[in-house]
Amino acid sequence: MIHRTWLSIAFVLALIPMAAQADSLAQIIQDGSVSGDIRSYYFSKLYGAPQKENQDAYSLGGILNAQTGILDGFSAGASFFTANSLGTHGGDSSGVDTTLMGIAPSINALGQVYLQYELPKRVLIRAGNQIINTPWMGPRDSRMLPQTFQGIFAQVEPMAGLKIEGMRIFGWKSRTSDNYSRDNLYYPTNYDEDALYGVKKVGLGDDTPSSNGTLAFGLNYRYQGAKVSAWYYNFYQFAKMFYGSAQYGLRVGAFTPYLAGQFLREWENNGILQNYHARLFGQKGTVNSTLWGVKAGIKIPYANLFFAYNALTPHADSFGGGAIVSPYGNFAAMYASFMTDNLLAFGPGHAWRLGGIFRAWQKQIRFIASYAHFDTQYEGKTDGVYLDLTYFPKQLQGLSIRDRVAIENGLAAYKSHSFIYNLLMLQYAF
Repeated sequence: MIHRTWLSIAFVLALIPMAAQADSLAQIIQDGSVSGDIRSYYFSKLYGAPQKENQDAYSLGGILNAQTGILDGFSAGASFFTANSLGTHGGDSSGVDTTLMGIAPSINALGQVYLQYELPKRVLIRAGNQIINTPWMGPRDSRMLPQTFQGIFAQVEPMAGLKIEGMRIFGWKSRTSDNYSRDNLYYPTNYDEDALYGVKKVGLGDDTPSSNGTLAFGLNYRYQGAKVSAWYYNFYQFAKMFYGSAQYGLRVGAFTPYLAGQFLREWENNGILQNYHARLFGQKGTVNSTLWGVKAGIKIPYANLFFAYNALTPHADSFGGGAIVSPYGNFAAMYASFMTDNLLAFGPGHAWRLGGIFRAWQKQIRFIASYAHFDTQYEGKTDGVYLDLTYFPKQLQGLSIRDRVAIENGLAAYKSHSFIYNLLMLQYAF
């Protein structure tokens, strides 16, 4: 467990020379800002199967961010995270949806502490504990607290529309942890005293070596209606990944039809998953994954209608039979995925999704609806419905009331019974 890191020390040391100039220090504090959010979330899982106990969870908490002003391009920031069950978990953890905040009665953590240097629209370098947002490594901020990363992040914009990003990550804090650790979602719960939940149960034990983190580089380019992205990730000891996507939209009056494509290739030989005989869907071996997808849609006034397709190729003698290895759990990059249904969870196979995003009542209402079908090698076939309704009252800026519902039918893991997952989310951002 990483309790006190050189990153936090660097943050404190960085303030010492500033303190030598009292006027400058007073100015950057005066020019600073405070922001955050308050969240009240209630989640429930209804399995519809007599051999599977229903689960629920409630939590109240939020995030408080503090950011200094800028002095010669330098600034510092910190965020306090808190989540509290208010005694609602009871004594039986089997009935708790542990993805919300685990089973501890509270989580209190310094989620972010960083020092950064910035030249607006040109260069950004940030060192410390921070939120990072990339296709396969991001905050996954659909629970009480986002996951955050410990390391160095850099972004350069050499020309308009082009961003080049790079990072070296040494540790992370999961959505249910109160500190930073050198593990990921393939390690067991309580590995090195890290109370992380939502893990992939692949058979790794407490004797597994700690993770060495991640090295990643990405390129993102936008020009008129075109968007191109390419990323390389080295999840040390677990997998190497190339991921690319491209999208083009052509505006025709009030309408914008668009077409997008994505491709993922992942590999690793003699890594932790192979050497420690980890299994997923009963399959073990080298990491060997190939994913591709297409998405077509049209944006019209107050709506975005789309059709998406993904295919994850089976590979013999490989971990999970060709499963994607995503140490930090991101799946939203895949076009045909949503809250509970995705090929990261289901493994090799193919999926399609038809849906739309709608806005109404002067954009105070946002409604997302979609239907998806999955045909997978190890989890069988399932159909999923996703409904997502959010209200943004104009009378109170920053408030949102959101209800998300996912309904699955026929998944092998639930003995062909229906599964209903409901997320009621109240948030006030300030």
